[in-house]
Amino acid sequence: MPARLLSVPAVAAALDVDRRTVYRFIAAGELPVVDRRTGTGRSRVRVPVGGPEEFIASRSVVSPRNRR
Repeated sequence: MPARLLSVPAVAAALDVDRRTVYRFIAAGELPVVDRRTGTGRSRVRVPVGGPEEFIASRSVVSPRNRR
């Protein structure tokens, strides 16, 4: 069974960011991608369905308890 892949606009919507921000995350290596290039034309990248969840988990922080 092939892995389910998400388009950049779908990832942008899931993360509530602009698609250019998604491309920056990809360039920085923070989001995994599958390149579906079919020749010398433009790259057609897709993000595995678990990519956004892993990204969110890697950026999640636990807030410190309120100190009295």
